[in-house]
Amino acid sequence: MSFSDLPPLLAEALSERGYREPTPVQAAVLDEGAHGRDLIVSAQTGSGKTVAFGLSAAGELLEGDRVAPSREPLLLVIAPTRELALQVSRELTWLYGKAGGRIATCVGGMDASKERRTLSYGAQIVVGTPGRLRDHLERGALDLSALRVAVLDEADEMLDMGFREDLEEILDASPAERRTLLFSATMPKPIVALAKRYQRDALRISTVGEDRGHGDIAYQALAVAPPDIEHAVVNLLRLHEAETAMLFCATRENVRHLHATLVERGFAAVALSGEHSQNERNAALQALRDRRARVCVATDVAARGIDLPTLSLVIHVELPRDAETLQHRSGRTGRAGKKGTAVLVVPFQRRRRVESMLRGARIRAEWIDAPTPEAIRAQDRERLLEALMQPVEVDEEDRAIAARLLAERSAEDIAAALVRAHRASLPEPEELLGQAAAQERRAERQDGHRAGFDDTVWFRIDVGRRHNADPRWILPLLCRRGHITKAEVGAIRIQPNETQFDVPRAIAARFTAAWARSADKGDPESNIALEPLQGGPAPHAPRKTYKPKPNMPGRKPGRPGPRPHAKGAR
Repeated sequence: MSFSDLPPLLAEALSERGYREPTPVQAAVLDEGAHGRDLIVSAQTGSGKTVAFGLSAAGELLEGDRVAPSREPLLLVIAPTRELALQVSRELTWLYGKAGGRIATCVGGMDASKERRTLSYGAQIVVGTPGRLRDHLERGALDLSALRVAVLDEADEMLDMGFREDLEEILDASPAERRTLLFSATMPKPIVALAKRYQRDALRISTVGEDRGHGDIAYQALAVAPPDIEHAVVNLLRLHEAETAMLFCATRENVRHLHATLVERGFAAVALSGEHSQNERNAALQALRDRRARVCVATDVAARGIDLPTLSLVIHVELPRDAETLQHRSGRTGRAGKKGTAVLVVPFQRRRRVESMLRGARIRAEWIDAPTPEAIRAQDRERLLEALMQPVEVDEEDRAIAARLLAERSAEDIAAALVRAHRASLPEPEELLGQAAAQERRAERQDGHRAGFDDTVWFRIDVGRRHNADPRWILPLLCRRGHITKAEVGAIRIQPNETQFDVPRAIAARFTAAWARSADKGDPESNIALEPLQGGPAPHAPRKTYKPKPNMPGRKPGRPGPRPHAKGAR
């Protein structure tokens, strides 16, 4: 079905908004086989699904070319967040405006008494969030007795947010013969159970690609040492220079910390988390929309329902808990045919877990190295040249100032000053500890000698390749636990079950004492054992053995204790 087959007023509204052909999800719900049926639709946000369910409900809403007169809602759309509900309301307003549709929006953070007055005046279409809709229903302000179509938009997110009881109460209060359209990017078991309870012979429609969660998103992953995570994020932002970027953290405290770090480094950034009021949230989103801010640091819940058309970069600063969360986060970009990039910043010791998650989600991610300052500066040069070569409109005052400058300075000096001013406005890229260490070691191999390491003491720690040990993780660990710098660490030799390294003899005692003091201080790697190697390193270290622990209360006699291992090193 094409738009030309729609009722004239709807086709006219679509044409005025620049719609020429239906998107895949719109074409699927307009197909003759979907007419009048309950639907389960898997489609990503940004695929045109709001217009899709608006058009799908036209058969029940319209009488001739006009929306059927009714004081009670005929169409109810339930969305997980205030932002998404407001966005849906705006879309349906222009879609059904010519047909005389009256729309009421009921969301948290708005004046509830004003919403009740709007409902009392009569609205054929109601859009709202589960909690506010349930409140109006229980107060008697929302009458669903005449409802013909119910739409659950981003149903999986609503269940994740704990709205199951609200949804069930709302649907139970509506007529059993209504149509129910369920839109969800993913189909976990709770969604399947909800569909079985409230739908009849539902038609399953999926426009999500089979090989990845989203065909317009390029997934990348980079493994870094834990202390390098923030520096890697800074370099990713500087490399891409995205018009809008979203960074995901797991907790509001981490959002607060990362946001402060980025602002301090010169990024125009805003934060979204549960600690922000609705007014603060609105101000942050408006700053992103009018380009006063380009970076948003957010938690999973705070970012739900946000639609930013210019968002082209998503960075998973802290790893998502599962594949569904990964797809929800990444789905903030790559919308409506636009390309987007999603980058996972992976601590070295968690690479295997991430690879398993990506396989389970059938997402192909390219493993890349963290951007270096040299690569970022090269990109800066190309972007600067491209920007300065673009034609610009100038007025007489601009020309007068240019003439004065040329009279006092050479064209080369003026161009150099312009370049310098541009570069001064950019945050400096960061040197990652792992990258710096690798460069130093390459230089040492070429030189064959390293000053200060003529007399050293060798140590070993009880993590090795079987614990995913890597020099780029080991080096920051030694510096942090031993209170030394990377320049004071000599060779690092990683064996299957342990790692050997040396430090100058002059600092060996201080290093050992600092390591002991930093044990059991809350550090996830605080229980890694350190001991000196007598007589220097072994070319092939034997498997480390442990003496049996004495029997503890409640343990069967003769049963050995658990083998110690490095917490967090797996």
